[in-house]
Amino acid sequence: QVQLVESGGGSVQAGGSLRLSCAASGYTFSRLSLGWFREAPGKEREGVAGIDSVGNTRYADSVKGRFTISKDNAKNTLYLEMNSLKPEDTAMYYCAADVTAYACASVRSKNFANWGQGTQVTVSS
Repeated sequence: QVQLVESGGGSVQAGGSLRLSCAASGYTFSRLSLGWFREAPGKEREGVAGIDSVGNTRYADSVKGRFTISKDNAKNTLYLEMNSLKPEDTAMYYCAADVTAYACASVRSKNFANWGQGTQVTVSS
């Protein structure tokens, strides 16, 4: 099992920035495919960004050009840099991990079996 702990959420005004972090343990971090997802009240969980073990990335259309996913294998940490935030980005943000060997970067939640507890991001207009 992979343990995941998110941090870095908060409240910002529209146009602002936040950086989310996700510390992972319990598995060889460099072999993981990882993703960020979000869930707003009354809405389904949405894939935001994914990164595979070699650093290929994938983004949801709604965040392309504004969000950047990255990871630091030495620190066992996943990041999500969020710029030009909009009120519609308000949600609980979760990181997720897939231990499948050679898994591609994905934003499909069904591909991920390991999830963190989430960190809240609130963007005010």
